[in-house]
Amino acid sequence: MQRWLENLEQFAIDVILERRHGARANFLRGLLYALSLVYERLVQLRLILYRKRVFRERALGCLVISIGNLTVGGTGKTPIVEKFARALQSGGRRVAILSRGYKSVPRKRSLVDRFLKRNVEPPRVVSDGQSLLLDSLTAGDEPYMLAHNLRDVIVLVDKDRVKSGRFAIDKWKVDTLLLDDGLQYLHLRHRLDMVLVDRQAPFGNELLLPRGTLREPPRNLRRASYIFITKNTGEPNDALVQRIRRYNRTAEIIECAHKPLYLQNVYTGEQLPLEHVRDAFIGSLCAIAAPESFEGALKKLGAHVDLAKRYIDHHYFSEAELKSFIARCIRRDLAIIVTTEKDAVRMPRLAEAEIKVPVYFLRVEIEILTGHESWEHCVTRICKPQPVLPPERFFA
Repeated sequence: MQRWLENLEQFAIDVILERRHGARANFLRGLLYALSLVYERLVQLRLILYRKRVFRERALGCLVISIGNLTVGGTGKTPIVEKFARALQSGGRRVAILSRGYKSVPRKRSLVDRFLKRNVEPPRVVSDGQSLLLDSLTAGDEPYMLAHNLRDVIVLVDKDRVKSGRFAIDKWKVDTLLLDDGLQYLHLRHRLDMVLVDRQAPFGNELLLPRGTLREPPRNLRRASYIFITKNTGEPNDALVQRIRRYNRTAEIIECAHKPLYLQNVYTGEQLPLEHVRDAFIGSLCAIAAPESFEGALKKLGAHVDLAKRYIDHHYFSEAELKSFIARCIRRDLAIIVTTEKDAVRMPRLAEAEIKVPVYFLRVEIEILTGHESWEHCVTRICKPQPVLPPERFFA
């Protein structure tokens, strides 16, 4: 069933991105375009209803910051969430990250709860700030990765982030909630909205779901407090910045890049310098939204990507798939296999004798290229002690 669903998802992506041609693909694109017009109206209607307070936001009495994007996946959000959480925690804030746990294994619920759409269970605690309490399958790959890398930061998973936010406040007395992928989550009132824009595909294919990859029209960038242009290569972004300013004239713009740090063995934890892949023939294995970006980063490090295997985003690798890829790398006499950190947490555990080609992930961090003052001001603004205000004034 999982393989069938992934094949269906890949087919839909190929149709949307116009990788498939013919009468059937053209018909589907026409149908999806009509649905995207309806979807856009619904998106804007929902925003209006929240603005007019027909739908009510919830305020929990602490600082709420969303980090999200207008497009579906591939903007490099997780490293920015990690960097932001680390900076706030170092500045003295008590931070909890709230995630919906995309593609995590759902809890079993009774038929009554399903029928009434009740979610009465407490949020899943991926990390209590001291210990990693769930595996990646139960937590979801991104929450698991964040919990693994961050000390003294709470990580919770639940679709109802009002509930998980209240749980974090009551149990750990947190004063800052980070909504991972939270731009569209309007039920919990945001104090700040950090919006990521991928330099390589700023607004996807410029069309909304389900015909395109946009969750909202580009004009909705006006809600952003800070805009991060990600995956920069050092080339100027003048045209993109000019377009962003058409939608939002006041948000601070910060340009950043994913900076490779080192290679780490998925199974032993051994770390190698980046020079290890220079002029080496390697295999690339990944299941992310933008695999070409990852493969390009390896080539930029001087590696010869002799064999590359891609899966659908968030795919959980089976033992058979990993062993098959290792066998192909052996036949090509490749030195190592390199994957992403997010993919590494979704890999099965293999016996040492079965890993005949070592498997490493590329550890990256976010590097601020321009907008350092804006970044420092943002962190300082949040971490500096504020006078105690009534909730209605604090969230005004």
